[in-house]
Amino acid sequence: MTIALETLGWLIFLVGVGVSIGLHEIGHLLPAKAFGVKVTQYMVGFGPTVWSRQKGETEYGVKAVPLGGYIRMIGMYPPAPGADDTRLRASSTGRFSALIDDARKQSMDEVGPEDRDRVFYKLPIRKRVVVMLGGPTMNLVLAFVLMTIVVSLIGLPQTTTKIGAVAPCVPSVSNPNGKAEADGSCTDGRSAAALAGIEVGDQVVSLGGQPISEWTEAQAAIRSAQPGDVPLVVVRDGQQVTLTVPLQPVQLPVYGADGKPTGQTESRNFVGLVPGFERQTASVATVPGIMWDQTTHAVSAIATLPVRMYDLVRQTVTDEPRDPNGIVGVVGVGRLTGEAVALETTPVLDKAAFVLSLLAGLNLFLFLFNLIPLLPLDGGHVAGAAWEGIKRGWAKLRHLPAPPPVDIAKALPLTYVVSGLLLVLGAITIVADLVKPITLQ
Repeated sequence: MTIALETLGWLIFLVGVGVSIGLHEIGHLLPAKAFGVKVTQYMVGFGPTVWSRQKGETEYGVKAVPLGGYIRMIGMYPPAPGADDTRLRASSTGRFSALIDDARKQSMDEVGPEDRDRVFYKLPIRKRVVVMLGGPTMNLVLAFVLMTIVVSLIGLPQTTTKIGAVAPCVPSVSNPNGKAEADGSCTDGRSAAALAGIEVGDQVVSLGGQPISEWTEAQAAIRSAQPGDVPLVVVRDGQQVTLTVPLQPVQLPVYGADGKPTGQTESRNFVGLVPGFERQTASVATVPGIMWDQTTHAVSAIATLPVRMYDLVRQTVTDEPRDPNGIVGVVGVGRLTGEAVALETTPVLDKAAFVLSLLAGLNLFLFLFNLIPLLPLDGGHVAGAAWEGIKRGWAKLRHLPAPPPVDIAKALPLTYVVSGLLLVLGAITIVADLVKPITLQ
């Protein structure tokens, strides 16, 4: 049953990725067709074609590897300077020049006499920007929709005053979670919660005479309580029960900003209670704030990508444990989705929220990553159009003739370098996810 559920999780993830990619390409396709550009192909995936159908002038299809997609618009590259849009000038010498000329030739070979005014490069700048931003915008919209479903229909987990877990032992640097030994013993003594007989499911009513209506009040009451026997009132099986908590300060691990133990300790009151959680829906108005928080984290991840990749390689080839907050590739996210769906004791709503949140984060990342102003990413085409707009604006101010379209074909060498780096990064994450995977445990 677990294998079947994990397989189902993988299928859900792959379908979600396929839908995200398909909608991304539709975001390019619809404005391109609306502006009159001839689109010859709409494909989801790469590699051999699994299925396709010709409808009008466009071939729609699915390819074997569902990790990308594209639409083919005629006339992506303008003719070389000094040539018109029906022929190429004489080929230049040199490897890069030949590469650029070949790309221009392939681009112009798709343009028939009847299509001369339906090429992409002849669109006004604003329309080219709309076409290229249509894909990332679709990912952003999908991320908002998925997160809205999670926040406003399923609900986010919120702490309650009901006890979700009890730490059996006093924590230490070597045992930060207060877990018991295999024989049930505790190296540093039993926790106050265990000694008081607190049980999972107890509803906290008051602590030390202070009424408790939310978990933050319980935390404040524990911090301010004097050492000694502290009365704790809970509701258990519908009845109020008064327990006595033998509260004493203990040396607790100090955690850094990254959430990891620093190796130092400090004296604090410790009971050993973990709050329970229940899902509570929130207004749609809260979604933008949540998305903004995720955006700042994603931008930080993209900005520090070289460092994170270095850390990932080091953790993969050494005995260093893999950072659960580090980079996770497609294989890793698929594994996490499969594990989440396979958790037999986890409520279906929790599984759905986890999967939808993963897909929302993936679409937000695709939106941001595609805005990077480097070809072959969408942001590279937008940057080319923006540069052309600046040149035309400057020429207009100087009362000069409008310059020709920006020749993005000249950036092909850089495009191939960026594409190669993306392939290498993808391969590294796949190897890391296979050799040293991140799991829900």
